Amino acid sequence: MKIGFGAPVAGAWATPQNLAGFAERAEELGYDSLWTFQRLLAPADNDIAPVYRSVLDPLLALTYAAARTSRIRLGVALVNLPFISPTYLAKQAATLDVLSAGRLDLGLGIGWAPIEFAATGAKRERRGARAEEYLKVLHTLWNDEVSAFDGEFYTVPPGRMAPKPVQPGGPPVLLGGVARPALERAGRASAGWMSRSATDLASIAEDIAVVRASAERAGRDPDAVRVVVRGVLRVDETGAGTAGPDGRRLRLSGSYEQIRADVARLAEQGVTELYYDLNWDPLVGHPDVSAAAATQRAEEILEALAPETRRS
Repeated sequence: MKIGFGAPVAGAWATPQNLAGFAERAEELGYDSLWTFQRLLAPADNDIAPVYRSVLDPLLALTYAAARTSRIRLGVALVNLPFISPTYLAKQAATLDVLSAGRLDLGLGIGWAPIEFAATGAKRERRGARAEEYLKVLHTLWNDEVSAFDGEFYTVPPGRMAPKPVQPGGPPVLLGGVARPALERAGRASAGWMSRSATDLASIAEDIAVVRASAERAGRDPDAVRVVVRGVLRVDETGAGTAGPDGRRLRLSGSYEQIRADVARLAEQGVTELYYDLNWDPLVGHPDVSAAAATQRAEEILEALAPETRRS
């Protein structure tokens, strides 16, 4: 299984120095990928998780990291498609793919925060159908010499978008979502599925089965569909870990040995890629903690959980 790392994009540790430094060090340590996420607005009363209160733009952050690295893949998990025109995102993604020499993975979601729908003028209705069209628009803009699309939600007059992405076919598109139709759409129409921060990793095999069954019905190789997990870490070197709703230790909580064992079990369940995301750690990604302390904790975890090939 490939192992990545969540870039410092939220809270106290999200500084220019850390974004560059963690990107470079993750690449040196042999991590396969570096990931960001999107949050446009937080409610004025801060009635939202601390991780969402101060967040860098995901594509700009990856562009900054791209300039400081040469091999590590760059992923966004994810951009909420209702909030941005597919033509505009196609240009952004193609540009980042060119600037990074073909290292971009583009995750897309359908959004959930009411404040962001209101602020962007986006519609919540028929988001699944919109997503299907959105993918078609991206693919014509990335692949066709003359692109054109006339759908229910999006229209692209005949035109040429250049430069094209470096990766054949464009950056791989990964879809998020938790409802069964979203899982099936990921298997049927995209390069893979991405879990969310609240996914129950103890039962993720059930979601993976839905994704891969949908891929097979669509005539695709189910084993070629990527399954990318956001690994929300809860490091506790006492080994006690964090108890879930059922009282059992949550996956990826506890000591480093327990976390590595959990990663191995996730691979057995069909996960193809996992990245450790410290933005959800209240001692790292909370906007009110000490930036120095947050950085030190993140550095220790980055080193301790480096891929086995580089730690041995």
